[in-house]
Amino acid sequence: MKHSPNSPILLTSSLHVDEARKAISSLVSELLQESHAINDPADIETVLLDQAINRILAEDLLSPIDVPAADNSAMDGYAFDGKCLGTSSSPIHLRVVGTVLAGQPYKGQIEAGECLKIMTGAVMPAGCDTVIPQEFTASSNDESINFKSDQLKAGENRRLRGEDLQKGKAAISAGRLLRPSDLGLAASLGIAKLKVRRKLKVAILSSGDELRSLGQALDAGSIYDSNRYSLTGLLNRLDLKIIDCGIVRDDPSSLKQAFIEAASKADVLISSGGVSVGEADFTKQIMQELGDVGFWKIAMRPGRPMAFGILKPVSGSSSRKTLFFGLPGNPVAVMVTFYQFVRSALLQLNGASQTETPIVQAISETAIRKKPGRTEFQRAILGRNAEGKPSVRLTGSQGAGILRSMSEANCFVILSHDQGNIAAGDWVDIALFDGLL
Repeated sequence: MKHSPNSPILLTSSLHVDEARKAISSLVSELLQESHAINDPADIETVLLDQAINRILAEDLLSPIDVPAADNSAMDGYAFDGKCLGTSSSPIHLRVVGTVLAGQPYKGQIEAGECLKIMTGAVMPAGCDTVIPQEFTASSNDESINFKSDQLKAGENRRLRGEDLQKGKAAISAGRLLRPSDLGLAASLGIAKLKVRRKLKVAILSSGDELRSLGQALDAGSIYDSNRYSLTGLLNRLDLKIIDCGIVRDDPSSLKQAFIEAASKADVLISSGGVSVGEADFTKQIMQELGDVGFWKIAMRPGRPMAFGILKPVSGSSSRKTLFFGLPGNPVAVMVTFYQFVRSALLQLNGASQTETPIVQAISETAIRKKPGRTEFQRAILGRNAEGKPSVRLTGSQGAGILRSMSEANCFVILSHDQGNIAAGDWVDIALFDGLL
């Protein structure tokens, strides 16, 4: 059953994780089409190459040169005219008439029966189209080489001009979340600046009378607010602008004013707390006044309650609408729902072409109990077993309030909606927290 995020959803209804993702992606697409944000020049800026890491490339990066710029040798060896090769194993004898180094093109031209010693990356001399690797040759001195004719074919071990990139063609496509390798590629093309998408402004707040800020004393029943710090870290990984709106008390007027102020400054507002049964009554009333927000019960663990939708522009603020995520209050549930729903929506809203986290598999070291009918995200540690195969073990208790389970983990074990118990030795899906590049 599909639900529109543009109309309130009762807490008694239940969504599959995939349904929630599709609904969020659909609304973000509508928001982008309505605002034309992806094509708005005001949402594009030019930055120096060393400042472009984790930014979204705004337009195709066209190569200003051919790569390689000329035919060159793919290895150390000897360059010669491949016409001398035959189809039999008859020996070839060539006289060495010079050496070609990388960055120092050979200005002469060889004749029949001659060759040049050549280094990897050196420009192929005129009259040469083939390179025989040094280890395939025999010689009695430094002036000649011998090898069998059938050891290679004409044209082998030569990298052609434009083989990697042709001038005017896209080296990196728009929408790329720029990684270190992308910056290296741009630098290899002589490009010092890149056009990237403007950083999204993301406001965060925590709601709850029990919450205390760091430095305050804890009285009976109170706890320190950890969610804003977890969210700050998650958002910094995406290199976004963060607007910290602090802790808001559980009363309608305070929440409404906080939402209005946050929405006037931000592209996205993320709150934690106040969306579970009983807590959400006045929050729902506020959301109905400020925008179109649905309150969802998602068939997942942890992170069952969540609110999502649009906050409409308020008087005197930007004409753009604000995307809203109301996350659960439990610390682990906040991070799980961010990873599973918010992260991809932020990337999509910021123009990224790849928004999903890659899924790989590993062998479960232990049995895992699981009831069909919900998707579970177990915190775990990925390693290798005695056979060198990827294996994964849980971090212990998986309660939604046990933040240590996230701190110790480096991945999620993802158990799908219809999946049952897992036996030790079964392969399971995992999503890593951090990428190598």
